[in-house]
Amino acid sequence: MSPTLSDRTDGPAGAPWPRRVPTVTCSEPSHPNIPARSGVEVSTKSADTTLGGYADMRTRRSVRPVHTLAGVLLAAALALTGCSGANDSAGSQAADKAAPAAGDDGGRAEEQAGAVQEDSKQGSGASGSKATSAPQLAASSIIRTASLTVQVKDVPKALDEARTTTENAGGYIGDESTTRDEDGAERTRVVLRVPVERYDDVLADLQGAGKLLARTAKAQDVTDQVVDVDSRIKSQQASVARVRELMDRATKLSDVVTLEGELSRREADLEALLSQQASLKDRTSLATVTLNLQEKPADEAAEDEDPGFVDAVAGGWDAFVTTLRWIAVAFGAVLPFLAVAVLLVLAWLRLLRARRRTAPAGEPEQD
Repeated sequence: MSPTLSDRTDGPAGAPWPRRVPTVTCSEPSHPNIPARSGVEVSTKSADTTLGGYADMRTRRSVRPVHTLAGVLLAAALALTGCSGANDSAGSQAADKAAPAAGDDGGRAEEQAGAVQEDSKQGSGASGSKATSAPQLAASSIIRTASLTVQVKDVPKALDEARTTTENAGGYIGDESTTRDEDGAERTRVVLRVPVERYDDVLADLQGAGKLLARTAKAQDVTDQVVDVDSRIKSQQASVARVRELMDRATKLSDVVTLEGELSRREADLEALLSQQASLKDRTSLATVTLNLQEKPADEAAEDEDPGFVDAVAGGWDAFVTTLRWIAVAFGAVLPFLAVAVLLVLAWLRLLRARRRTAPAGEPEQD
């Protein structure tokens, strides 16, 4: 739409000096949704074109063209403003009509985008959820392990005492193995699981069973790991629940198959986290003590005791028996040689007797 200027002639018919009057009009668009506006028409009234009024017109002739031009420009500006306002109104009304349909599609897209963002946040959940959901004051979670080597006189008896001590503390016996070395000494290795509250008491009782040869104790702080696993489990549980909710709302078979695969994967991750949580709970609530029991060597036990009369008699008897044993050993070693020597002596004596018998019979023949 654009303003138009039209020239028309005012005055009576046959006036000698007709004067043109500029007129500005603005046509409105014929759109059904655009309210109608009144057209803008600026016109300059013609002065009296008679002879009597002509003199007055000539006196103001130098001023009127300026006013006329200003009026024309003002009318054109108003017309352009009105036309552009009408077009803007029509565009806004058309946009308002299209908004509900776009809003429905946009709402669905926003809902799906929100669901995807929520699932990805819940699925990743290890670092972000740890910072937001970790408690400010978390209880310390410490894994305690110890290893003891104790020398005892009677290994089976010491092992029974260790079992009793462990069971009284509320623990249980784990792995156990028994061996014997070349000297016949018995060695037993047993793993004990005891509550951390009774950890120090149990160690003291086990050390008192005999002579302590070696001890090793370790403490590993896993508080951060426990908090991280707990937080990841919560996020994974929420993620699994979200996928199940999406499965309930799914209508297409392809969507159901995809969601079932995703649900299986997330449930497997959740089970792995639960297993890790159970392992951490077991190791932090029960301490592990490895006990090695070994018998005292026989020579060391003899050196520890002071000798007496009985020990002297026993020592003499042992010496006598040892002497007889060595004599018997020596006789057994010499016996084969003695047998051969006896046979040789007997053969020589027999030969000598035969010579003596033949010698007297030959002498008379020589005489």
